[in-house]
Amino acid sequence: MRTGMRRLKGMRMPMGMQRLMRMRRPTRMRRPTKMRRLTGMRTVLGAAGLALMALGAVLLWGQATHWDVVIWLAGAIVVHDGLIAPLVLGAGLVLGGLRNRGLLRGALLSAACLTLIALPLLLRPLPTANPSVLPLNYPRGLLISLAVVAAVAGLAGVVRRGRAGSNRRRPKAR
Repeated sequence: MRTGMRRLKGMRMPMGMQRLMRMRRPTRMRRPTKMRRLTGMRTVLGAAGLALMALGAVLLWGQATHWDVVIWLAGAIVVHDGLIAPLVLGAGLVLGGLRNRGLLRGALLSAACLTLIALPLLLRPLPTANPSVLPLNYPRGLLISLAVVAAVAGLAGVVRRGRAGSNRRRPKAR
């Protein structure tokens, strides 16, 4: 009789079987082979990442402008922790109770990425010596891109709502 089987009421097990059941210890579960391979791969990738970071630090320290890079990295940390992270957390709190919050989060993430990509072009100095350097109207392009993201997100929300409504009207199959 296996340990996983239930005993019937009134049935007794032989005494030897009872001793075996008490003595038997649960076998220790081993990780599957795939999981062991993944752990080894993580170790290799982590070691390679640390080696590349050390190489980058050595190459950076050999240049004359390493303090400028250190100041820029410190500024990036301050901007992230002081501005970007609180804005993302606030948006998550505001969007917490909405129905299509995943769709809205995706649209906001796309809009943030577009804005970050366009930010250097938006903050450029206005008068340039060469008019062909930045010839386009970048604020208008950003607004058009953000409008496309909003329209696609809105259309996806309408389609999702329509599908959910059509699924509710169908009777369940028995």
